[in-house]
Amino acid sequence: MIRGLEHLCYEDRLRELGLFSLGKRRLWGDLVAAFQYLNGAYRKAGEILFTKACSDRMRGNGFKLEKRRFRLDIRKKFFPMRVVEHWNRLPREVVEAPSLEIFKVRLDKALGNLVELGVSLLTAGRLD
Repeated sequence: MIRGLEHLCYEDRLRELGLFSLGKRRLWGDLVAAFQYLNGAYRKAGEILFTKACSDRMRGNGFKLEKRRFRLDIRKKFFPMRVVEHWNRLPREVVEAPSLEIFKVRLDKALGNLVELGVSLLTAGRLD
């Protein structure tokens, strides 16, 4: 425990230290991995894991992914299912980053805006 922060609740300690919650760090890692699967070194595996949405009318980024349907409820916890909804909500400049390092910087900024606005993915029920 860091001295002087013992009396603060978890969210206040994170805000004071400038850190993301565990849920947001997991989401950050998932989105970085998805970027690598879609654009980077693992592109062939990404073609198997993800399906691009075929539509001319898209808001936000132009690189939307299609969410598959499965009969088993347990599949919603798998990596490709977990990441699709969050990927589709990312701004265009984040998704169309030319390199992994630029993607990470832009993703930090996009997730940082969520923290500054006081929007928590955990309280919104977006992360399980």
